[in-house]
Amino acid sequence: MHVKFLYGREEIGIRVPDGSILYESVFPKKEMDDSELVLKSSREPIGTPPLIKLLEKRGRGKVAIAVSDITRPIPYSRFLPALLKEIESANVARQDIVIVIATGMHRPSTEPERMEMFGKDVAGIYEIVDHVADDESGLLELPGRSWSGGKVKINRCFAEAGFRIVTGLVEPHFMAGFSGGRKAVCPGLVSLETLTKFHGHEFLSNPRAANGSLEDNPCHQESLSIAKLAKVDFSVNVVLDNHRRLVRVFSGELEKSHLEACRFVSGCSCPEVAGEADIAITSCGGYPLDATFYQCVKGIVSCLPAVKKGGSIISFGSCLEGIGSPEYENTMEKYSGRWRQFLEDIGNPGIFIKDQWQMQMHCRALEKVGQDNLHFMTAGIPAGKLSSLSVNSSSDPRIGIQSAIQELIDSKFMEGMTVAVFPEGPYCAPRKGKSGASSRI
Repeated sequence: MHVKFLYGREEIGIRVPDGSILYESVFPKKEMDDSELVLKSSREPIGTPPLIKLLEKRGRGKVAIAVSDITRPIPYSRFLPALLKEIESANVARQDIVIVIATGMHRPSTEPERMEMFGKDVAGIYEIVDHVADDESGLLELPGRSWSGGKVKINRCFAEAGFRIVTGLVEPHFMAGFSGGRKAVCPGLVSLETLTKFHGHEFLSNPRAANGSLEDNPCHQESLSIAKLAKVDFSVNVVLDNHRRLVRVFSGELEKSHLEACRFVSGCSCPEVAGEADIAITSCGGYPLDATFYQCVKGIVSCLPAVKKGGSIISFGSCLEGIGSPEYENTMEKYSGRWRQFLEDIGNPGIFIKDQWQMQMHCRALEKVGQDNLHFMTAGIPAGKLSSLSVNSSSDPRIGIQSAIQELIDSKFMEGMTVAVFPEGPYCAPRKGKSGASSRI
């Protein structure tokens, strides 16, 4: 059968064996346009009075709105102008609103990206700042400690605001269970120092730090505790379907609204594993999620519950921006083919490398299927570089990416093999059944 996969800004058609297990998300139909969904949610919130009522009682200082960066496909341009007008209707002057891009450890945004994300009615009018995790002057230490007992530093602009709003996309997340809600603050607005626990070796060695898992997930517990220390006043959680359409919005109190969103997304995007397959074929989610190899790791890891130990993963992403940060690229090259040594090194006290967390998650795939069986294909990274990323990069540059993927699938499949297929990449994350540890939200 033929299946369309997300790759960059396009879809590519691939022939997969008949009888393959197809993992796809299933969402309800869109009920109203994006602005109406967001406004209705803000006026009928979960666990708190309407947004306007809260704003009328705000303290001194600006209204800060944390938004995701370009790596998340949130259609801000289609609803943020309406949300900003709603805020202004509560007697908030435009100059008292600041949009804080929660970059986490990602690079700052560019002007074209801001225009693409927010549109000209926002990008050219409102104050917009990028969070910079290693700029001490832009950070403020909060009173209290996180769930793990660590000190907490977050973005000063957000911390000193008189009213704090977080926005985010709720989808399965391979470390924190689900994205959205509290993740706008941690990792979105915290310092590198604060991240050493959230993205540290100990947390990510916990099997509960996985897709669809909130209960006893240390990443979730740490992130939620930090967002509470930041005193978030209102949360806007959006849900997109497999066509990137906004279908639901869960707004209100930080924890309650996010939990409702997670329950909804779990029912739409976290199907039960229908047996472990010999081969898993997955995209990495298309643009913007597959813009770097760093982000593509999410697609590789998310399919793991559905593939046998010693099986094969065939993964592909556009990598339009290459590998990732210089620190990540250096770490990947340093430990190329030596992933067990990498785990041993970062397990030592006091050792922490920026972006090490992504390679640690990558190691989950290496442990289950091995490097020879972990295939990754892209037209965005030269073959010499790709071969140093602890993947089997067996591709032929003389043919197009679609043909190369097809040839690899045809060469790996033999009669009697079972195949799991993930057209949406990590946006659809299967979980083990009720007996499995990953089954509990």
